[in-house]
Amino acid sequence: MSKTIIVTGTDTDIGKTVFAAGLAAALGARYWKPVQSGLLDGTDADRVEALGVPRTHILPEACRLATPCSPHLAAEIDGIAIDPDTLALPTNGGALVVEGAGGVLVPVTRTLLFADVFARWNQPVVLVARTGLGTINHSLLSIEALRARGVPILGVAFVGEPVEDSEAIVATLGKVRRLGRLPRLDPLNAETLAAAFKDSFDLEIFR
Repeated sequence: MSKTIIVTGTDTDIGKTVFAAGLAAALGARYWKPVQSGLLDGTDADRVEALGVPRTHILPEACRLATPCSPHLAAEIDGIAIDPDTLALPTNGGALVVEGAGGVLVPVTRTLLFADVFARWNQPVVLVARTGLGTINHSLLSIEALRARGVPILGVAFVGEPVEDSEAIVATLGKVRRLGRLPRLDPLNAETLAAAFKDSFDLEIFR
């Protein structure tokens, strides 16, 4: 199987989908969001397409949940049973960027966390972290949770305005690679994201 990279985050709404879109577009990789919660305002697949990933490179979700909340609860509200076996990684078709939902310890079911799924996959994970207040604690806790399960960590990618001390101490204390920082973009579109991603990250690290 060609290289797979898992994109997870320290929390929800921190820029994880934007980073995943930028990475998939830059690598010419396929994008997969195995579990999507909340369909009313569009899906993350729709967003990454708008941000430069061709629809032909976007794989269908394994589980689509209408209710916008944690997958375990959304599935119960929607009357759907999430079968962990349906979350097996695609095994062919080239490079793949997989985006989790929310943070590392978000429950997929009442007995299974996303970190547990990542451990089953055993593929390198990029932890996306915002640069704002609280990021040190959230990042280090997420790193510990991944390491406790033996999940390989490629590094941490920051999103937001530069905060040098926070970014440096997360990398130092977490003993992880500091991959770079994606600034908040205005406007945010396929062109501005592609340019910012090229300037912010060394793509060879992800290949």
